[in-house]
Amino acid sequence: MKRVLVVDDEENTRVCLVKLLGQDGHMVEAVADGAEALGHLGKNKADLVITDINMPGMNGLVFLRELKKFYPDIKVIMITAYGGVGSYLESMNLGANEYMNKPIKVNELRAIIGNMFNQPSSLGESVAML
Repeated sequence: MKRVLVVDDEENTRVCLVKLLGQDGHMVEAVADGAEALGHLGKNKADLVITDINMPGMNGLVFLRELKKFYPDIKVIMITAYGGVGSYLESMNLGANEYMNKPIKVNELRAIIGNMFNQPSSLGESVAML
């Protein structure tokens, strides 16, 4: 079981990811922005952070930069509805492990997480999206 922190200003995305990853056996918590996430990580360990890029206040790229300063071993998946080559390259240069465009395909997310932790993924929901 892995500890996952979801960081997204969209409540619906947080709720869906918490439910989905919880069903997969992960311990999942969620916060609404990067500053809150850094505070949370100071008190709670995480193996994986899934964070949106476009958030008010501290955006996902600034959060990623700060996260990697203090917690370089935490795996990170960047998600965005406004993806582009520039944000992809910056995310990878800052240490993100993966980059996904919204809407998130459930089977793709499960496969990515499984590969990150060398676990088999269950690909049963190939058409479901978040």
